[in-house]
Amino acid sequence: MVLLPKLLKDFWVLTDNGTTLYSKVFDQKVNPQLFGALMSALNKFAEALSDGGISSFEKSDLRFVIIKRRNFLFIGSSLTKIKEKKIIDELMRISDTFFKIYAKDLIDWDNDISIFSDFGDYIDKSLEK
Repeated sequence: MVLLPKLLKDFWVLTDNGTTLYSKVFDQKVNPQLFGALMSALNKFAEALSDGGISSFEKSDLRFVIIKRRNFLFIGSSLTKIKEKKIIDELMRISDTFFKIYAKDLIDWDNDISIFSDFGDYIDKSLEK
């Protein structure tokens, strides 16, 4: 049996306004809510400059890839040697899972982020330990 490498080092799900619904961060140095606010602000700034917002950026040997779906941002970090397309595909798969699991919860969501705390159980095979 061949074990596939975990593609994502870190992962976040944010609302469009920057609230962090779920995060799994390998080396937690920044508060997840502060990170969410920063990413949301960066994306809004990029949307004002061009259509679509920011899709990725790099910091040393890490690439952060962002996809926006249904007013949510899905952000994953990975080593820069991993092709961005692979990360986008993984984020699309993860976001599909998110919308499938929480479809009913999102209809009348009352901003309680605790309902998303178990999301890591569904995407564990994508994330580094």
